[in-house]
Amino acid sequence: MSDGHGRTPETPPGWSAEQPPPYSAPQASPWTAPGSPPQAPYGQPYEPQGEAPQPPPYGPPGPQQPYPQSGYPQPGPGHPPPGYQPPGYGYMPPPALRPGIIPLRPLGLGDILDGTIKLIRSNPKAVLGLSAVAALLSAVPLAVGQAILFGSMGNMLEDPESASASLNSFYGLIAQYGGMFVSYVIQFVVVTVLTGVLTRILGRAVFGGNITAAEAWHLSKGRLPALFGVVGLMAVMMIVPLAVLVLVVAALAMSVNSADGAGLILGVVVLFLLAFVPYYLFITTRFAFAAPAVVLEGRGPIDAMRRSWHLVTGDFWRVLGILLLTSLLVGVVSGVLSVPFSFGGTLIGMLGGGSPGSAVVAAVFIAVGGTLSAMFSYPFQAGVSGLLYADRRMRGEAFDLVLQTAAIEQQRQGWVHASADELWHPSNSARS
Repeated sequence: MSDGHGRTPETPPGWSAEQPPPYSAPQASPWTAPGSPPQAPYGQPYEPQGEAPQPPPYGPPGPQQPYPQSGYPQPGPGHPPPGYQPPGYGYMPPPALRPGIIPLRPLGLGDILDGTIKLIRSNPKAVLGLSAVAALLSAVPLAVGQAILFGSMGNMLEDPESASASLNSFYGLIAQYGGMFVSYVIQFVVVTVLTGVLTRILGRAVFGGNITAAEAWHLSKGRLPALFGVVGLMAVMMIVPLAVLVLVVAALAMSVNSADGAGLILGVVVLFLLAFVPYYLFITTRFAFAAPAVVLEGRGPIDAMRRSWHLVTGDFWRVLGILLLTSLLVGVVSGVLSVPFSFGGTLIGMLGGGSPGSAVVAAVFIAVGGTLSAMFSYPFQAGVSGLLYADRRMRGEAFDLVLQTAAIEQQRQGWVHASADELWHPSNSARS
């Protein structure tokens, strides 16, 4: 049913179901007989053949009047007439199509950050709701462990010489590190799942379509094993150097005496950290697009990591700079959101005298701060990574042409079909 302007109820404002694709030539009349004179565009008839042209209504043209003499150069082969502008002067290219959160052309830093914010604003229930659940699941164990530690520290401050205070402090440390370990395990699982779901939402949002959290989960759950494979392989790449460091430090501690060994061990640790930081940045940058390749292209873990390596090649430093800037922005905003709650929970836990009530309140404060922080950081980092992936495909594979063609067809139809997800397959690249 139409609303009188050619739109159906599902047609977004400004789109018309009967509107032809832009930039197309006017359609020729299907009733033109073979051999007949061509039809003039926009309904203007041609002159009949064989008749003399009509004279102009204002008489025959007179002789050309010369240009007025002045001190300026007169028009000629090297001097255009006054007021003439050379071709292209002041020309503004038409804006790129933007049916969704980004313009369908290679992206700049501002486009990526703006598109990430629009991703969150365009579908807040799915994006922020899922992020809040994931953040809460990973924040609760850590908050409980820290609250127990703060309670034990309160007992130690009241009577630092008692054996029970030392025992409570030992139990508090175990609770803190145990909660941290559980939190990291949960975070590994929920962040991996969340990355897959948010990437699927982003893939549809590029075309201006919104999907629910349930639909996004249904579309992405089949890719979770491959996604866990990518995250597991990257974790192994990070853990192996740390394991080597532990073995080297243990061997040095057993082979040298305590007086000379401390300085040597400290020097080895410092050198390792200086080498590990570039290694970490290199690995995370080279495989930053593995998760989008798994979810949107349907690749396996090894193939997705190989695909990410290929996409980053030729633009490594730009990708690294944008990822570092994103981490800095996320860190600042997350700190602003979490520090007041964490500070309040710390004071309550330490000054509450170890009472159960103060421990519970401290845990709630710390959990709220961690949830707010992660609820913003998870979708923002996933959005930047996904849009960087789209930008690299547009720059390296002319993928923007594929997106523009699909957007024009969707504009003509007046809605975004679920088959838009299939456009991310590499077989649809213009230079595949």
